[in-house]
Amino acid sequence: MQLLVAVINQREKIDDILSGFLELGITGATIINSEGMARVLTHDIPVFAGIQTLISRSRPQNQTIFSVVDDDEKVEAAIAVIQEICGSLEEPGTGIVFTLPVSRADGVAAELGEQSEL
Repeated sequence: MQLLVAVINQREKIDDILSGFLELGITGATIINSEGMARVLTHDIPVFAGIQTLISRSRPQNQTIFSVVDDDEKVEAAIAVIQEICGSLEEPGTGIVFTLPVSRADGVAAELGEQSEL
């Protein structure tokens, strides 16, 4: 079981990503608004204002998706969905994806079939 975290820089792509997750059988995710460090620094600390031109093409806010996924194959498929919809994550300003192992998940039992503990 893994926690999939995806920071998506293209907010308009979230619905397509979530639809892709549903097709994979991933039925639960939390989406929050998020903001990158460079964006915060350029607004809050004047000395960093010069880097504003470096991020002028980026969006002011991102969307971050959190999902506990019970199957490693689904995790790989979910990452493939994200890359298919957003493009290569190697391109600057696209987003990032990472996973963390989950040893326990309470409150997601209905989605994962039962309480899971590794």
